[in-house]
Amino acid sequence: MSGSTTGSGAAPCRFAHYFVICGIDTETGLEPDELAGENLEQSPLKRTFKSKVLAHYPENVEWNPFDQDAVNMLCMPKGLSFRTQADLREPQFHSFIITREDGSRTYGFVHTFYEEVTSPQICSAMQTLYQMHNAENPSSNPSSSSSSSSSSMDSLASSMDEADSSSSQRGGGVGMGGYDASRDTLYVSKALCLITPMPFMHACRRFLAQLHRAVTSALPPPLPLESYIHNVLYEVPLPPPGRSLKFHGVYEPIVCQRPGPGELPLADFPLGVAFSQLGVENLVQLFTCTMLEMQILLYSQDYQRLMTVAEGITTLLFPFQWQHVYVPILPASLRHFLDAPVPYLMGLQSKEGTDRSKLELPQEANLCFVDIDNHCIDLPEDFPQFPNKPDFIKELSEVLLSYGLSPQGGAPLVPTTSSSSPSPGSVSKGLRSLALSELEDDGRNGNLGGEEQAVLELLQGNATLERLRALARRTGVEVGRVDASGGGAQQQAGGRTVAEELRNAKLNVQLREVFASRFTTMFADYEAFVIQSAPDLESWLTNREQMHNFDKASFLSDQPEPYLPFLSHFIETQMFATFIDNKIMSQWEDKEPLLRVFDGRIDKARLYNVRAPSLRSSNYQRCTVLKESAQAIEQRLMKIDHTAIHPHLLDMKIGQGKYEHGFFPKLQADVLATGPTNNKWSNRTTTAQRRKDRYRQHTEHLTLDNDVKEKYMQEARSLGKSLRQPKLSDLSPAVIAQTNWKFVEGLLKECRMKTKRMLVEKMGREAVELGHGEANITGLEENTLIASLCDLLERIWSHGLQVKQGKSALWSHLLHYQAREEKLAEQQALSPVSNGERRKSESLLGMPLIRVSLLQDMRHIQSMGEIKTEVGRARAWIRLSLEKKLLSQHLKQLLSRQALAKKLYKRYAFLRCEEEKEQFLFHLLSLNAVDYFCFTSVFTTIMIPYRAVILPIKKLSNAMTTSNPWVCVSGELGDSGVMQIPKNVLEMTFDCQNLGKLTTVQLGHDNSGLLAKWLVDCVMVRNEITGHTYKFPCGRWLGKGVDDGSLERVLIGELLAPSAEEDSGRGCRTPPAQRSPSLTRRISVISLTARGYKPTSAQIQEAIGEAVNNINKHFHKPEKERGSLTILLCGECGLVGALEQFFHHGFKSARLFQKTVFVWDFMEKAVAFMESANHMGDLQETAEPMGITCHSLCRYVNAINSTPRNIGKDGKFQLLVCLGARDRLLPQWLPLLVECPLILRMYEDSALLRERSTVNALISVLETLHDFPITLEASLVKGIDL
Repeated sequence: MSGSTTGSGAAPCRFAHYFVICGIDTETGLEPDELAGENLEQSPLKRTFKSKVLAHYPENVEWNPFDQDAVNMLCMPKGLSFRTQADLREPQFHSFIITREDGSRTYGFVHTFYEEVTSPQICSAMQTLYQMHNAENPSSNPSSSSSSSSSSMDSLASSMDEADSSSSQRGGGVGMGGYDASRDTLYVSKALCLITPMPFMHACRRFLAQLHRAVTSALPPPLPLESYIHNVLYEVPLPPPGRSLKFHGVYEPIVCQRPGPGELPLADFPLGVAFSQLGVENLVQLFTCTMLEMQILLYSQDYQRLMTVAEGITTLLFPFQWQHVYVPILPASLRHFLDAPVPYLMGLQSKEGTDRSKLELPQEANLCFVDIDNHCIDLPEDFPQFPNKPDFIKELSEVLLSYGLSPQGGAPLVPTTSSSSPSPGSVSKGLRSLALSELEDDGRNGNLGGEEQAVLELLQGNATLERLRALARRTGVEVGRVDASGGGAQQQAGGRTVAEELRNAKLNVQLREVFASRFTTMFADYEAFVIQSAPDLESWLTNREQMHNFDKASFLSDQPEPYLPFLSHFIETQMFATFIDNKIMSQWEDKEPLLRVFDGRIDKARLYNVRAPSLRSSNYQRCTVLKESAQAIEQRLMKIDHTAIHPHLLDMKIGQGKYEHGFFPKLQADVLATGPTNNKWSNRTTTAQRRKDRYRQHTEHLTLDNDVKEKYMQEARSLGKSLRQPKLSDLSPAVIAQTNWKFVEGLLKECRMKTKRMLVEKMGREAVELGHGEANITGLEENTLIASLCDLLERIWSHGLQVKQGKSALWSHLLHYQAREEKLAEQQALSPVSNGERRKSESLLGMPLIRVSLLQDMRHIQSMGEIKTEVGRARAWIRLSLEKKLLSQHLKQLLSRQALAKKLYKRYAFLRCEEEKEQFLFHLLSLNAVDYFCFTSVFTTIMIPYRAVILPIKKLSNAMTTSNPWVCVSGELGDSGVMQIPKNVLEMTFDCQNLGKLTTVQLGHDNSGLLAKWLVDCVMVRNEITGHTYKFPCGRWLGKGVDDGSLERVLIGELLAPSAEEDSGRGCRTPPAQRSPSLTRRISVISLTARGYKPTSAQIQEAIGEAVNNINKHFHKPEKERGSLTILLCGECGLVGALEQFFHHGFKSARLFQKTVFVWDFMEKAVAFMESANHMGDLQETAEPMGITCHSLCRYVNAINSTPRNIGKDGKFQLLVCLGARDRLLPQWLPLLVECPLILRMYEDSALLRERSTVNALISVLETLHDFPITLEASLVKGIDL
């Protein structure tokens, strides 16, 4: 059943589409409703029986076919309920919504009341059920048969189905003793329902209440009920946009209004109720969960509250729309929908006296549970906060306080049958008198019989009565206006209702404006980032799935820092994708209504230039249109634009329309089957329709075939949405199976999209082809994608669970697996076979290889004290497996235990669909192609075991040394501190707080003993949890009098690609990491030169250019993803190595029978020369800046020489270059060295340092580094204070 939300287009503009009556079918009698899951131990009055649609008018509306099952189920979600004269029988009101698979919606408004059962068969059936029940449960027989109706009033608030369960228990009597046909009167629930295309909740509620009042009133209604129903179905139009409409109920006129084209769309459910129930803080958190498309379950005894909160939340999403399963009232028979592995927003009725703990929910990892009656919510574990949340809450609280509502949850509600006047000033007096005079007016329009009218006029003109009333007003006592139907205060209540509706409407629009203005601020520039890549609609629709429609990275880089955690999650949602799709399609089609309003607001804000000064500022901007928005509504309700035709006598058969007090009459179907044909507004629609048809026929030849187009449109719109809306009506096993199959397909598709997106973002190459320039994934975005992968896995693991255990279905499955494997291991303890986990051979690099073990990874997670919850453990395990490139393999192993899967999952579960499961594992396997550090970078405070191995060059030196070696490992998050290595031991393990990606190792010894020289090839360090292994090449001596005399070296690390053997275990060979083509690894430039390796001057210049370029690129990346600067300075292709080559070019270093000379020797001599020249006054004449520069070079070289560290001559040169780059002094030092006379003695004529043009080129290249704040790692500058 559908009616477009706007009520425009093909659906004729009728206010209501159907009038429906549901209740007991006396033909079929009492049918227990097994699907509602009621238990038979309950007394028969509390059991659930099937209701039926007894009648609906008209029979069918072509643009909105009648769905009998769905309407019946939602009018009476718990079926029929019975009462006796001792129970409360207050009428109840609730609303419902039916969402079609295409997303269109129809609203239903239901007034439920109790009617006496007149059928003797039903009464005797109930008596029989009671006798059987008492025979089976003798203990429940009453001790007294007295009946009492002292039931407490609080059950009034609960839904009508529960309203008496408390009263009968507390009151004893009939509730306990059951039903006796000779003594008790039996009542059964009946529902009157209006089905409308738009949510005019207040108007429908008043219309249905007046119909019911006509039945229970002592006097018959002025006209037969058919007249009023016919009027509302056929003669009341929808109010045009921006106008108000008055139509007539049985006793009073009813006014409704509809927002104009530039205003927020219609929303008639009182938001004030939702805010009072939950409190502002909770409601904003619930709203955030909805924005991020989590699973949301509302829980309340009252159906109308479920509906009010659900509609309230989805209304506040403007300009976005909820794109997933939306069932605000989930009938008891459809509880299995909670198993849906997709985002949903559902409402579940709670039974009185049952608490949340008894509720079995299939999965809670990503669930926001909202207990409306107890004013509290349970939130998912980690989700980002809404931007500017404190200011936002403050502004909303101020709006609520201005209407006299408390911003804290659980505040007393404004009663729905408002017994108190709204706060003074909230409604103008004029409106009240207007409403009352209208009611009197209405009486004269022939809605009252002549006699009653005369009496009424007489009484109203009675002077004594008027004086009494004036006196009463002065003393603050209210005297009811006289009303013909004997209702006393009815008219005054009517005036109050109008006043309260106005108050609700103003509060609604002001709250919504606050939310809308947040989005107008946050997305003011969204249009700039929409990628319009297709030439026409057809090509866009066909390639929709492959296209990038929104430049997410650029959009995020343009946002204030505090907004990023929320926005990076939000722009990945389906509702945002659909919003952008609508924007792109608006090039070729009419704008979607919400988008049109939103774009209009952004344009207006630009016009007033509101955004410009605050661009990229996270300052909170308050909503500026609160007053105007409330005024617009007030003006519409004060000045009625249209009045519908009055109800009138219909052409009915004589004797029909008879009226029996207390019973809703059987209506005459033939007069309600069709409407009048002479309506001016129905003609209006048909001409519009004809015009539309002509236009369509005209365009059909020009564009692609409409059916094909529509198909494309539907596919494009539903892209990425799994099942949009479950079908409520048909509950055959085949349909349930088909629904589950759709879920399975949807999950697989989602997995494909997510893994593809993760790969594209990470590799960048594909993104570049799609026109993104150089694609970079921000750390933030990567984190968002991984979080959404964790969420998807949780949803897959919770689909089709047999019995729910714990909050995380995945962790629960892992624990079952762990218990089973450990049991097997105990049994196999005697046999040497390990359970399918190969132990690897020793590695070539001296590191014992880590076993690939799912259980070991679980134990690592279990030992992390920081993680307190199951959901947290599951997420940590997914991140660890992803970082180790074992996710697919681990899950494959977990699912290979088929007996376990059968025990835990139903047949239809995703994890038991073999083909889909294989494809799913294959998609996850593709993630092995890229490197993630999603575990290391998130759990920064945990203790991690590391293993370090020192590999000496055995051929050239004694592998052992008599001195006492030490090591210090540093990473992006800190260092391990200096650790002594036990003598003659080349391998050690140590525990230390997560160091992040490793960057440097400081290695040294204390030079004690006879064999105090040590030739080290490299140091290997491995993170024992993630398995990441880093190699720190050295290839130099440590010892006095050998090499450059260093006792300590700072080694720069590189992450090793896993060996082929290790990779084969992962089932996917990762291509080796790309190494930039560079000079061969420098063991030591001197030894290279000695071996005759001499890079050409062109190669040297190219290497310097490359090194500086890399540093430039490093600083142009977003801060969170820059990686290590140390590697770019001191690593293999780093700046230090390139400058060392430069200084070595043409350097006279190897002399016969003399010690090797190092570049550092040249530096020291140059500094000594400058200092002596300075003393002699030679430098006095030089320009002032030159003198300062000369002074700085001397200061730096002397400071490095006097450091307590024994870092050797090459280490000192490295330090000088690093400090010079940091303090922007390198380009100033070079000319000094070139001018120094020593250069003639120590360099050949062809040396690069003696070529003026080359030196000048080098200076200009180094000057490009001045724009960047270079910070050096502590391990490099330890002991230097400059």
